[in-house]
Amino acid sequence: MRLTEEQRNAEPPEAHAKRVIDHLEAENSYTERVLAPVADLREALYAEMKGRIKKSDLSVPYRENGFWYRYRYDEGAEYPVHMRTPVLPDKEQAPADFTDFLDEPAMAAGHEYFDLADFEIAPGNKLLAYSLDTLGRRRYEIRFRNLVTGEDLPDVITNASEGGAFADDRIFFYVRKDRSLRNARVFRHVVGTDPEDDVEVFHEKNRAFGCEVFRSRSDKYIIISTESTMSSEHRLLDTSNPLGEFQNLFPRGRKHELSIMHVAGKGGAPGTGRFYILTNWKARNFRLMECGENNTAKENWVEVVPHRNDVLLEDVDVFRDHLVVTERKDGLSHLRIRRLSTGAEHEIAFHDPAYVAFGGTNPEWDTDKFQYGYTSLTTPTSVFQYNLLRGTDILLKQQEVLGGFDASRYVSKRIWATAKDGTRVPVSLVYRRDTQLHGQAPLLLYGYGAYGINVEPVFSSARLSLLDRGFVFAMAHVRGGEELGRGWYENGRMEHKMNTFTDFIACAEHLIEDGYADARRLYCMGGSAGGLLVGAVVNMRPDLWDGAVAEVPFVDVVNTMLDADLPLTTGEYDEWGDPREPDAFRRILGYSPYDNIHDADYPAILSTTGFHDSQVQYWEPAKWVARLREHQRGHRPILLWTNMEAGHGGASGRFERLKEVARIYAFLLGRAFPS
Repeated sequence: MRLTEEQRNAEPPEAHAKRVIDHLEAENSYTERVLAPVADLREALYAEMKGRIKKSDLSVPYRENGFWYRYRYDEGAEYPVHMRTPVLPDKEQAPADFTDFLDEPAMAAGHEYFDLADFEIAPGNKLLAYSLDTLGRRRYEIRFRNLVTGEDLPDVITNASEGGAFADDRIFFYVRKDRSLRNARVFRHVVGTDPEDDVEVFHEKNRAFGCEVFRSRSDKYIIISTESTMSSEHRLLDTSNPLGEFQNLFPRGRKHELSIMHVAGKGGAPGTGRFYILTNWKARNFRLMECGENNTAKENWVEVVPHRNDVLLEDVDVFRDHLVVTERKDGLSHLRIRRLSTGAEHEIAFHDPAYVAFGGTNPEWDTDKFQYGYTSLTTPTSVFQYNLLRGTDILLKQQEVLGGFDASRYVSKRIWATAKDGTRVPVSLVYRRDTQLHGQAPLLLYGYGAYGINVEPVFSSARLSLLDRGFVFAMAHVRGGEELGRGWYENGRMEHKMNTFTDFIACAEHLIEDGYADARRLYCMGGSAGGLLVGAVVNMRPDLWDGAVAEVPFVDVVNTMLDADLPLTTGEYDEWGDPREPDAFRRILGYSPYDNIHDADYPAILSTTGFHDSQVQYWEPAKWVARLREHQRGHRPILLWTNMEAGHGGASGRFERLKEVARIYAFLLGRAFPS
């Protein structure tokens, strides 16, 4: 039923809300009816995926400020219990006995959705701050707990971002959101007082920027970091003077991005420390600079790791006598170690054709041990401890996959497709060794392509349910990510955004030509900005796909980017453009999925959303699905599923979220292997 403008304006808000909810629930019922033939398969998939996960488990411990920390999953629990124990003198390893201090299963009881986003412990180790979201809107409550008594204090901060920073054992800094859910204002809270009396210490008035506050690993500074898509700055406050004023030591500049790491001097003497600066100043792929803590102006910066045209400098971990540099070359991550006292360098070697390696939890500076993570399409997530002096590592833990998983049964490859303009685009893929290829296998192609975020070839135990049934799974590393450096991102945003979509189509065509995919059983999938990708390519090439999955898809780009009151809009003008400008409007209009729907034989589509989504509001996929149906000239279904209890990330809980994966996989398998 369509209402006139007059009818809509006359309708009471509660009646309008009821109509919206009724519509979404009717869509859910319709989706369930259409997927009824695969209901048994869905249940089997869920049981199978759940069965691969250890029902009780322990994390790798890490050491920070005199305590060991780890978490455990009790038998069948959706959420972990966080524990700690004091570090024992002259003991390198953690003891067996830990004490619980945050029981997520107990805290989640009675909530359909639960997210413990972060926790921070005060320097004296007796006070805890933790942030909760029980709606999925990413609007957090910050609460405080006495770790000696185990009791929560009465002060509760609302409408906050996750996290914050203790300056000492009484003063805590945190960020509050504005009406568009932008992280906009930093406040100082004195523990034990009414949050209504908190003092604002910083207000980011530029709506293109958001801010966060954190404590430096050296414990010397509280840092306010503000950033937009293409610019950042850093204000600092000495923790010894928590009531003082923040100093803008690293001011913002147009298209200048930087992150900073502070290292204390010998004995922590004032003025003897230094900063490492990861910056794109005169360095498209970033470089590492160094300066004294009292000489932070650019003219005092000294280069430590130079810029390279073929290597993206992604991250740096700083230790007493070592730098661990995370780099990206030819789409793959590398960990390079430099000993500061000698200048000697070496790399940690990896051998999978497609993998990702990354720094783990390393809160301590004065150490020669480095924890890192590693995973590939055939290797479960693994945590290693690397000896920076000896160049040796120890496997601390590898994700245990139950049910007889054998990595040798699967094949991982990395191939290259040629884009429309001749650019080579990497593709990572995995399949069972006994899968019949030569154009006979169904294939699911996944992509994202925005914000410089990489699509990483990580292991998924749930994905085995597709591979074991004959699917090939592929990831298209299209422009818009940073897999091949900063230029890869810049050539997939703003006026170059169309490259993201044509790259993805080229990857699909290449997979068909090379025999990895059956042309009649090709599927695409993406979420959020990857959902925009899915929406664009099904408009551009509806004939290419038998089915598509768009999770929380950003598909109404023009209207969303015209509404500055929506979350994320003002902070993303540098990603998509400001449609109030005529050129940007025409450019966005040229690919916005909702605006480019046309009469076509569209593939089967399953779109998912969350009623409380703060990133992509639920009405985007709802109206997109409705319009697609109006223009569908084929007979394949177009479906919408709304999780009425969740937000952008979907269901919470390690098992509950598998129900959503099972729905998607049942949809795909039902298409690929109709009974």
